[in-house]
Amino acid sequence: MSVTRTGSNVERRFVTTPLGRIHVAMAGTGFPVLLLHQTPRSWDEYRDVLPLLGRDFRAIAMDTLGFGDSASPAGDPSIELWAEGAFALLDALEEPRAAIVGHHTGAVIAIEMAASVPARVSALVLSACPFVDAARRAKHHGTRVIDDVEARTDGAHLTELWARRQPFYPADDIDLLQRFVVDALRAGEMAAEGHRVVNRYRMEDRLGQIHCPTLVIAPTGDPHVHPVAPKVAGAIEGSILRELSGGMVPLPDQMPEAFAGLVRDFVAAQTAKIQTAKT
Repeated sequence: MSVTRTGSNVERRFVTTPLGRIHVAMAGTGFPVLLLHQTPRSWDEYRDVLPLLGRDFRAIAMDTLGFGDSASPAGDPSIELWAEGAFALLDALEEPRAAIVGHHTGAVIAIEMAASVPARVSALVLSACPFVDAARRAKHHGTRVIDDVEARTDGAHLTELWARRQPFYPADDIDLLQRFVVDALRAGEMAAEGHRVVNRYRMEDRLGQIHCPTLVIAPTGDPHVHPVAPKVAGAIEGSILRELSGGMVPLPDQMPEAFAGLVRDFVAAQTAKIQTAKT
């Protein structure tokens, strides 16, 4: 297992699993908090969140199978397969239970994890989670997704990709968009396919099966998910809905302190309850 250390005490490594090698970045010790990124990002989405959460937890940001530096497994990509990959990583890290945090696509994966193997998910944080039901599947079936650009020899597709994403990013922060483009290029065809995977998922069959403590974060500047956040929260019994003013599509790397603060406070409260129950 190769290990690379970066700044802020973040450690990166490749972990061997039955589904292929998975790349992770980790910080801190203690109760595990697994961070799942949006399409087509990588662990880099949590680059600034990791050291903040690492002060209190074992913060783990993984590259979803087929993204970043993780392997692309055989078979068609699906939310179920990506959830299986996340559990395989936790197995390899010898973590039987964890708090799961997901943003956009990562939130959908987190839902599948909490619904399919509830005993392994102690707490759930769904950031900017889409609401996928029959109406959404019908609306998006066969339509072009945001990161679907055709590669051209003059490189014009890079400008097109930038332009398609720019309205959903802070106007004065070029770095965030550059980080997105790097991950999108690395993802290749999965940059677009990841969105289609989400739009095929039968989320309405899973939300009612979630019974762990759940926090739903709704960034007010994200037009894709902010309007449906009450639907997501309302479908999960006992969940808490929190709006984050000014948050946009790249919330974790746009507002790492605010994002980490919400996650830290919620997960810490749940782990305290677990410890109390044991004594």
